[in-house]
Amino acid sequence: MNIQSAIIEGVNILNSKYIQTAQLDTEILMAKALGRDRKYIILNNNKDLLDKNLKYFKRLVKERSYRKPIAQIINKKFFWNSEFFITSDTLIPRPDTELLIEQILKLSKHKNRMNILDIGVGSGCILLSILKERKKFYGTGIDISKNCLNISKINAKNLQVETRTKFYKTNVDKFSLGKYDLIVSNPPYINKHDLKYLERDVAEYEPKLALDGGLDGLSEIRKVIIKSSELIKKKGKFILEIGFDQKNKVINLLKKEGFYINSTLKDLAKNDRCIVSTKI
Repeated sequence: MNIQSAIIEGVNILNSKYIQTAQLDTEILMAKALGRDRKYIILNNNKDLLDKNLKYFKRLVKERSYRKPIAQIINKKFFWNSEFFITSDTLIPRPDTELLIEQILKLSKHKNRMNILDIGVGSGCILLSILKERKKFYGTGIDISKNCLNISKINAKNLQVETRTKFYKTNVDKFSLGKYDLIVSNPPYINKHDLKYLERDVAEYEPKLALDGGLDGLSEIRKVIIKSSELIKKKGKFILEIGFDQKNKVINLLKKEGFYINSTLKDLAKNDRCIVSTKI
């Protein structure tokens, strides 16, 4: 069987499972099966496949047909300007989260040095993207998952920023090391009762630890805000990702802990997604 025929077969399988990105996904999986890029697949679609490559490709398509996310199947996801190593232990970086990167780069435009804390660092995509852009900044990432921290360390090395990063396995409540110019966090913020309504790709395959925001969706956000008010320097900036319906409640929590609200920003779908505040 040649590449084109196998891809047609793969696309049909994924279409039958109502996967909207069937064509793109199938090409990505073929590239993974051959250890090549998508360009090679497109330019060599009449090339015959070796049995071992065809078997591997079919196995990958089967995994995707069960709604396993592409990023977890190929163990990588492009975010901001870099490729990140991803496993099922970390939340898959999303385009909406790039909003946080834009804001931090804007706020730090005239800063020579900054000490940044990322609470719930996950794959490291937020913290490491900033350090990659700002060569004199230093970063600390904390997470309760040891596996997440190991993945962050791999990504820090891949992006060549490991000499400017420190990682700690700790709950935010128990962390008290240092004072920071800027704190960023994308905490779990989905209401526990709503987890079952998420798309299957998310609900069945992404870590609950990174999604579950407790009974009101705010339990982790509350902890992060309270601790950040202790860890941040006066006039330090705090950038927080939130759920689409949480803006007013989170603003009240921030004000209570001595933060001035600079702005709230909407994501690609025009939902409230990010709050920028300053410690006063």
